[in-house]
Formats: sequence, C-alpha cells, structure tokens
Amino acid sequence: MYDPSTICAISTPPGTGGIAIIRCSGDKSFEITDTIFSSYTKGKRISTQPANTLMVGTISDESGVIDEVVVSVFKSPHSFTGEDIVEISCHGSVFIQQSILQLLILKGARMAMPGEFTQRAFLNGKMDLSQAEAVADLIASTTSASHKIALKQMRGGFSDEIRNLREQLVKFTALIELELDFSEEDVEFADRTSLKKLVNEIESLIRKLVESFRLGNAIKNGIPVVIAGETNVGKSTLLNALLNEEKAIVSDIHGTTRDVIEDVVNIHGTAFRFFDTAGIRETQDAIENLGIERTFDKLRLAEIILLVVDVTNPLRLIFERIHKIREKVENQHLIIVANKTDNGDQDTMRALKEMELGSNEDLVFISAKGRTNLDELISCMQATLSINQLGNEDVIVTNLRHYEALTQAHSAIKRVQEGLDIPISGDLLAQDIRECLHYLGSIVGDVTEDEVLGYIFKNFCIGK
Repeated sequence: MYDPSTICAISTPPGTGGIAIIRCSGDKSFEITDTIFSSYTKGKRISTQPANTLMVGTISDESGVIDEVVVSVFKSPHSFTGEDIVEISCHGSVFIQQSILQLLILKGARMAMPGEFTQRAFLNGKMDLSQAEAVADLIASTTSASHKIALKQMRGGFSDEIRNLREQLVKFTALIELELDFSEEDVEFADRTSLKKLVNEIESLIRKLVESFRLGNAIKNGIPVVIAGETNVGKSTLLNALLNEEKAIVSDIHGTTRDVIEDVVNIHGTAFRFFDTAGIRETQDAIENLGIERTFDKLRLAEIILLVVDVTNPLRLIFERIHKIREKVENQHLIIVANKTDNGDQDTMRALKEMELGSNEDLVFISAKGRTNLDELISCMQATLSINQLGNEDVIVTNLRHYEALTQAHSAIKRVQEGLDIPISGDLLAQDIRECLHYLGSIVGDVTEDEVLGYIFKNFCIGK
C-alpha cells in the first residue's frame, strides 16, 4: 500500500498565474532538489538548512536558468506528510511549472498520485482518516457553512467525538470478555446497570450523528428547495428572481414548465439547490403529467418546499392547494409563498395572515415580478435549518461513508440494548459491541482496508 519513494506534483490550480507551488515529499526530497537549485547565498544547500527555512535562488537545467524561486524547507516529522518536504514557489508560467516538474522526475522523484500527500499524512499518523477526508471537503467548500464544518472536522472535532464513544465501549468490552475467561465461576465484572446506562447514552449520541447527516449532506451539496404550486402562480418568475438570471421561461400560457429546472446558488454563505417544478393541475397532456409526477418525486427529496400561491386567485382555491401540499409534506419545512401581492386582494391576504400555521410552516408575502420582500423569504429559508447558528461544539456528519458506518454502528448498539433487556450471555453482548467498535473505528481509520483507502484518496486532486 505504501510506496516510500519521493513524490512531486504541482499543488496550485492548473493554468497560468502569478505564482505556482511545486511540492516534493520523501526521504530524498532535499537531495533531489539540491541537484537543480542554486541558492543566492553561496554554498548553502537545502539539506543542511534548519526546518521551516526559506531560501531564494534559481532552478536550472543543463541549458541554463529556468526561473528564480523561493524554496520552503520542512523537516520530518514536523511537516504535512510527516516526511521531509520541499515546496518550490516559482512564477506561474505553465512552461516553468512543467520544466521544474520534469527536472524533479528526471533527478529521481516520481509523479504523485491523486491525494498521495494527504494519504502519506494519514499513514504517518499526522491525521486520522476522517480528518484526511475533511481536507478534500475543505478544498471543495464553496460556502461559509460547508467551510466551517470541513474546517472543524479537519481539526479533529468529529474524530474526538468518535474516539470518546470508542473509549467508553472498549472499557466495558474488556470487562465482559474478562467474564468469559471466568465463565465457569459465574463471576460478573461488568455491572449491567452501569453498562445499560452507558449503552443508552452511546446509542443516543450515535443516533444524533446519524440524524445530522441530513443537514450535513444538504450543507455540503446544497439545501434542496422545491418550488411548487399550480400553473401560472409565478414559480419560474420566483426562480429567476432568486437566481438573478433568466433561467426559466416565463409565460402567461399554462403548463410552460414541463420538466424540473435545477440550479444551485450561494446566498449569504449558504448553498441552495433550487428545483422549479411543473405546475400542479389536472391535464390530459401526457408530457405535462410526467412533469407533474416528477414534481411529487422532488417534494419527497426536498428539505424546504416553497409553495407558491397566487393571491389574485379565489381564496377557496388557495386553501385547497395548501391543504393538498400539506398532505404530501413529511419532515420538510413548508414555506407558503403568497405571490403577486402588488395586485393581490386585500381580503385574501388578510385571511392568509390569519391562517393557522404548523410547527414546520412559515408564510411570506412577496412579489416575484417586482422582486419585493425576497430578503424575508431568504431569511426564512436560512432560519429553517439554522445553519448560521451552528455552534463550535456541534458535530455534523457530511460524509456518506461516515453516515453508512454510523448507521451500522447504531444497528449494533441497538442489539446490545436489546440484549441487555432480555438479557443475553456476555459472549453475544461482546460480539455486538465489537461490531459497533469496528464500524466506529473504520471512520477514523483504526480499522481500514486498503481498497477503502484507495477509493477515498483517488477522489483527491493531484498535489494534495
């Protein structure tokens, strides 16, 4: 699994820029870089410099100087990978970058695989597996919310939670397994009352982590928001207003939107994934009916449903539509968007204001065409998941692999709960606890197969 050869790669984005960074890691990184680098301070070599040193000089080949560079020296074990690292900061010309990279390879380094620097950091004990995965999430973060969660996980917040759970379980597992060695004497080392209390606490914590994935996945990939309602109530106009572009066709003709239109927009640091859906109505048009079916499919997957109603329509029709959508809502947050307030009937709007709302419902009055009161709607959407209120102590699961492992760990700890209630023998309890420990350990990398590591790090960019 581990190839100890010295690796190199360009760590900055591809293309031309002001500066590029070429990274080299491994036992021979100093030796290899010394063969192509000449310091402006005569006689200075990289291999003789103290850690965390910057050197200015030139990179040259047999034909002459390629570029003037700054070389950063990081010594094992106090580096990102835990190995000796050299980072060469050169000018951002593609020609210069490739020339230096080719020189390093010519002198004995090899091209790094995707994520190999971070993989070495994991294998050398500089970070655990969940922290390594958080590095990729941090690089890919596009909003303040996803950045905040990835940074917390990279600093070990999630790992600490998992390790705390494991430590508590390991202690009782050891006591139960000690009982098995003295099974003939009928000795009980692990107090079942204390164990039951501990298991209940652990089950609650794991369940909380599992349930947090819904929010974490939404933050990472964009909170799914379905814009629903009858035809011609202003759904597409609202989408265009929220995206600030003419994404959807707007027309007075009923049934213009026949498929789901999707787009992601970053609003005040939160990514929302909007779905403009086909208008819900009775129709004989086969294609339009397919679009309406997809509308109901998206409703099930949404975190937030924006039910757009036209306040110029009769109140009876508006209440009928609200009632029908309420029947479809499960755990989603429903925001009733009363649109066309610039032309709306005052009695209708007053009746809507007096309408009783559920605990997961809000009501906002807007004019999508006039783009009025959109800020209130956006604030309402943000408050729904309380992303901006995430505290420093909140642990949110964003990784699908972690979610699957936690789900398996939760199933195992539930069996332990049931076993303590029956009760069952210590060897069966120990088996379920060990299974729970296995899945918790797989998250941080205490128990990891090579193919899992290969899958995780192949999704990284080269140079990280």
